[in-house]
Amino acid sequence: MIRHIVFFSAKNPADKEAIYEGLSILGTIPHSIHFEVGRNMLVDTISPDGPDFVVYGEFADEAQLAAYKAHPTYSEATRRVRPLRELRMAADVVAKS
Repeated sequence: MIRHIVFFSAKNPADKEAIYEGLSILGTIPHSIHFEVGRNMLVDTISPDGPDFVVYGEFADEAQLAAYKAHPTYSEATRRVRPLRELRMAADVVAKS
């Protein structure tokens, strides 16, 4: 299983709701085992200015992750969010269990 984790920050705080809505449409893509978009609570004292949002998805394998990224809704989410975001940092890790 692959865990796909992506962090996003808004350029402008006024755009946070639009970013959240744009990221949330990713949940309609059928290729994930589990998918969620969360708002960072920003309570960590070591990095209080952390990212605004976290996208978390679980995929059976690399082919399923690739199918997710090839889906037209992924392109639509990117079109909506890219101009509004400052940070996008992604990690794909193989789960040990």
